[in-house]
Amino acid sequence: MSVRPVGYRDEEVALVGELHRPETHNGAAVLVVHEADGLGGNVRRRCALLAERGYVAFAADLHGGGQTLYGEEMSSAVAAFLADPERLRRRTAVALDTCMELAGTDADRTVAIGYCFGGTAVLELARSGRELAAVASYHGLLATRRPAERGAIRARIAAFTGGKDPLVPPHDVAAFQEEMAAAEADWQLSVYGQAWHSFTNIGVQDSSDPRMRYDPMADRLSWDAGLAFLDAAIGATRG
Repeated sequence: MSVRPVGYRDEEVALVGELHRPETHNGAAVLVVHEADGLGGNVRRRCALLAERGYVAFAADLHGGGQTLYGEEMSSAVAAFLADPERLRRRTAVALDTCMELAGTDADRTVAIGYCFGGTAVLELARSGRELAAVASYHGLLATRRPAERGAIRARIAAFTGGKDPLVPPHDVAAFQEEMAAAEADWQLSVYGQAWHSFTNIGVQDSSDPRMRYDPMADRLSWDAGLAFLDAAIGATRG
């Protein structure tokens, strides 16, 4: 596997993603979108694992310059994106376009996954009606200011959430299910009853934020389920 930084742009904003190219390409690609702070260890681990399976994996940069944000700067950046879903959708779509160009894949052979903030981003991408095989959201926010319109969603959707995640309360889970049903989307939702926010990210073990806890069982189960979902979605589009 080879890894290299890739510069790209969203209008006036210079972005720096990271391309993980496998030794033997399986003909498909995965866009991987980072947590609130930026492109870090969890996303890089996922990209490496995907490349081992033959996927071209492209780690997006939503903040610009490949930077990592902290504290109030991070919170303000994420809040601005959540307040403007169209901007978040455009920034994520630019990353998807870059991923497909680098991998030489079309929409039927491209999927997008995201973690926390990135999970929210890929759901917004799907809500926008963007054509791709599938999206998978890991402990992303399920609420949106722009619910999907009926028939708009073209990608298959899988969402993995924690039953104890205070950032995704039961009301949001129910509203998401109602939204997906009303949109007539092809969707599925997995809830891990004892899992908190960021349950896939081993790095949060050192965090002082009580809302975040790594859960090795939920991590393993959601990763295996996500891989099966992505493989099946790409296989289905191939006919």
